[in-house]
Amino acid sequence: MSAHALQTGQDSNIAQVVRRGLTYALLIALSAFFLMPVYMLFVNGLKSARDVSVSDMWSLPRTIGIGGFAEAWEKLGPSFQNSLIMTGTATIVSCLIGSLTAYILTLWGVRFSRWITVLIIFGMFIPYQSIIIPLTFLAQKLGLYGTIAGLIVVHVIYGQSVNILVFGNYYRTIPKALIEAAKVDGAGVLKTYFKIILPLSAPGFVVAGIFQFTNIWNDFLFGVILVPNPAAQPVTVALSNLSGNYSVDWNVVMAGAIVAALPTILIYLVLGRYFVQGLTSGSVKS
Repeated sequence: MSAHALQTGQDSNIAQVVRRGLTYALLIALSAFFLMPVYMLFVNGLKSARDVSVSDMWSLPRTIGIGGFAEAWEKLGPSFQNSLIMTGTATIVSCLIGSLTAYILTLWGVRFSRWITVLIIFGMFIPYQSIIIPLTFLAQKLGLYGTIAGLIVVHVIYGQSVNILVFGNYYRTIPKALIEAAKVDGAGVLKTYFKIILPLSAPGFVVAGIFQFTNIWNDFLFGVILVPNPAAQPVTVALSNLSGNYSVDWNVVMAGAIVAALPTILIYLVLGRYFVQGLTSGSVKS
């Protein structure tokens, strides 16, 4: 190898190292920028009420303690449990119904299935505010107003548009020969679904499940309108109630924001890579 070729190779390696270093530096800077609000919430949540001020909001706590976290958990604990029950149940039921519906519309050859799918997906574009009044009247007529069960039913129904979009696009990547073979063997709709389709649906369930869990957990409008009873309200509504009319314990409010955000953070930390795999495996391909 000539000296010129060797020098060229060394220059190329140096350029690669520099580019990689700049990339990592940019990513670290962007991560720090986006995590600044989380840092502010956390450090102020650890402070006592008298130590929280605008001038010291970025400074570390003067004393080590749990700050407002204990009081925040005491006030948010029951509502946190309500949100876990509501979100967990609604996510599982919503994804199961969406998966089964998308399977029938996509793979079972239902007449006018394309138009039915379009009409269901159109529900994604209907804002919550436009249906909140008739929805409230309907919940009252059905005896679901003011209950966690009512919120579960609302989120299960309202989540079908996204679920059918996600599962429908994923099921289009499954060979229809599997369905035809099941029909030849005498398998019906449900048997084919539970024996063949459901075991193949893990990527779709991860994507749809994360979407549903995040949207349901973070919902505020349905919780505050449909459940006026504080004992049954979700954690997002309870968090807004931490702010008093005349004074606000900012350490408690900021600690409460961290507590309320923990489940969604954990979901993305645990299932984040599976979420990406689900996206790339065809779950949202057009």
